[in-house]
Parts: sequence; C-alpha cells; structure tokens
Amino acid sequence: MNLKNTQSGSFLKNYKSILLLLGGILAGSILGLVFGKEVEVIKPLGDIFLNLLFTAIIPLVFFTIASSIANLEKSEKLGRLFVIVMGVFLSTVLISAILMLVGVLLFPIHQDIIISKIPLESIQSTNTGSQITQLLTAGDFYELLSRKSMLALIIFSFLIGFAALRSGEKGKDFSRFLNSGNEVMKQLLHIIMKTAPIGLGAYFAYQVGIFGPQLFGAYAKPLGLYYAVCAFYFIVFFSLYAFIAGGKLGFKVFWKNNITPSLTALGTCSSIATIPANLEGAEKMNIPAHIRNVVIPLGAPLHKDGSSMSSIVKIAVIFAMFGKDLTDPNTLLVALGITVIVSVVEGGIPNGGYIGEILAITVYGFPMEQALPAAMIVGTLVDPMATLLNANGDLVSAMMVARISEGKKWLAEKVVV
Repeated sequence: MNLKNTQSGSFLKNYKSILLLLGGILAGSILGLVFGKEVEVIKPLGDIFLNLLFTAIIPLVFFTIASSIANLEKSEKLGRLFVIVMGVFLSTVLISAILMLVGVLLFPIHQDIIISKIPLESIQSTNTGSQITQLLTAGDFYELLSRKSMLALIIFSFLIGFAALRSGEKGKDFSRFLNSGNEVMKQLLHIIMKTAPIGLGAYFAYQVGIFGPQLFGAYAKPLGLYYAVCAFYFIVFFSLYAFIAGGKLGFKVFWKNNITPSLTALGTCSSIATIPANLEGAEKMNIPAHIRNVVIPLGAPLHKDGSSMSSIVKIAVIFAMFGKDLTDPNTLLVALGITVIVSVVEGGIPNGGYIGEILAITVYGFPMEQALPAAMIVGTLVDPMATLLNANGDLVSAMMVARISEGKKWLAEKVVV
C-alpha cells in the first residue's frame, strides 16, 4: 500500500504542472464551445500571461545565447555547430514542405474558396536591401529590446558571447555575469509559467469561441487536409527524428518532455512564447547546454516546419480560387523555394507577418486584392497547428544536432527513463 502511495505521489509530483495545464486548457475549450464569442471577456487573462512571457523572453534569449557561446571551450566549435544547426533546419523544412506537397497532389483542393472582403493590412514597399538590413540588424541599441527585432537580437547575442570567449581571462567576470543572468532568467520563467493554466486556458477559450465556427465553412477541406497531414508529420516524423537522434531512449525522452512545450505552442500560437518551455524541455532531455541554448532561440525565428507546410496549403488554395494547375514541376519547385524563404523571414509572433503570402502571390502573378485575404484567413486558422510544428520542431532539431555534434552516445550516458 505504501508503495502504491509512493508511486502515486511521485506521479503527481512529476506531472502536476502538466495536469494543471491540461485542466486549464480543457476548461477554457469548454467555455469557448458553450459561450462562443462572449468568451472574449476573459481574453485579457491570456494577454497578461503572454505579455509577461514576451517581456521576459528578450533578456532570456540574450543571456542563454551569449552565455552558451562564452562558455565554449574552443571558438572553432561555434562555426561547426552553426553549420550543423542550419543543415538540420533546412532539411526538416524541406521534408515537411515536400510531405505537404504530396498531400495536396493526392487530395487536390477543387472547390471554390470564398473571396473575403476583409480590409488588408498596410504593406510598406521597401527594396530588398533595406528588408535584409532590417531583418539582420537594428538601428539603435534600444530597438534590440523588441521581439520584432528577434533575429537582430540573436545575432548581437552571438557576437557578445563570441567577444567574451575571445577575451579569455580578462573576460571571465563578464562571462560569470552572463551565466548568472541566464540562471536568474530561467527562474523568472519558472515563476511566470506558474500562471500558464489560467493564461493558456483563457487563450484556448478565445480561439475556440472566435475561430471554431470558421473551421466548418468554405475552408473546411484545405484546413482538414492541413491538420491531417501535420498531425501525421508531428507523430510519425518527429518520432523518427527523435529515434534517429537517440534510438529508443531518444523516442521515449522526446515524447515524455514535449507535452508542456506542445500545449504552450497551441495555446499562444507563438514560437517565441514557447522558447522558455522548449528550453526547459530540452534541459530535461539532457541536451547539452551549449546546444539547446543556441538551437532553441535560433529556431524560433528561423526554423518553421509548420509554416512551410501552411505556405504550401495557401498556395494550393490560391490556385484553386483562380482555377490554375498546381501540378507543373516548375510551379512545385517555386513553391518549395517560397517555403524556405518563409521559414527564414516570417516572424515568430502570432500572425506575425504575411511576407510568405505576399511573396507567393507576387511570384505567381495573382491579384493581391483577391488572393491575400484568402491566404490570411487560412493562415489564421492553421496558426495553432503551424506553431506546434514550428516550436516542437526546434526541440527535436536540438536532439538531432546533439546526435551529430556529440556522437551517438550523447543521450545514453546521461538519461535514465
């Protein structure tokens, strides 16, 4: 009897936070189904939680990346690690896009899509050089302190960490400051995540109440196709990636520790907001600190399996609207190229930009006024699943980077499931 009580107590201790999170999400979903749009009254609870996360994420990203680079034993490791990370990111993005292309070709979208008359966002026309400059850098230091400059902040953090590494003994005090800041920010995020059951519950209530009815309208077939293929990719391919990274142990460790990151991604629809949960999950998987603290923050703005798949579906929807053939090889190759660009430049915040849609519409020559609203609607409705794949993809990618960088025994010597 005592053994049973001990096992029960251990289970509750290990999974208490996850059970509370599931309870909050379930309660929120029920409220959304029952009260519909009236549930918008509790949305501020979700907004408060998300704002706390976003406020803490900027210093968290800075300290995690800078401290990890500063603690590398040899500066040569940074270049090799970066090449491995980019290789893994690009490979999974292309695999996910090709899988969605196969799905679209096997189950083509033929029915007419309603052309919505929603107002378009103002789109500023700037040349390519200016866009690249804005993407990679900030005009002033304070501009780095915004999640809109996330990629610029990551590059700056890399440079600070590398400078501390090159400073050697003279930079030890600064490196200790970075390590201390990293630990403080981790504890802060633990505190904020205590409110996650309420915050995510409110967000789920809002999503179910506001967007739920639209899932059964004119966009039902493309949405059904997207969610089905993504679910297959999430379960089958992520399991395969985890197995490649760590064998049977890697499979077990991944699915044991990705629950909170998955729920956070679904609830917030933000890759950036999922960074803290991903870092915590990666730490529990015993992914080396210098790998997880680089791959997870870097993946949020740069690595988007879900967005690459949504890009393919949006292109298919636009082609269906105008009765165009999607099966031409050149068209398919262009679609793959667009998905890679989308994965790199699209923001990591909820519905953070329509760069991919604008690019696709422009490249294929469709009228912007008719095509963009449809793409925006599809993008909004697939956002939860897209974010799930984007964020969880960073977690499993960190495992694969560890496998390539540290060897096949990187996990077996550290973890006991």
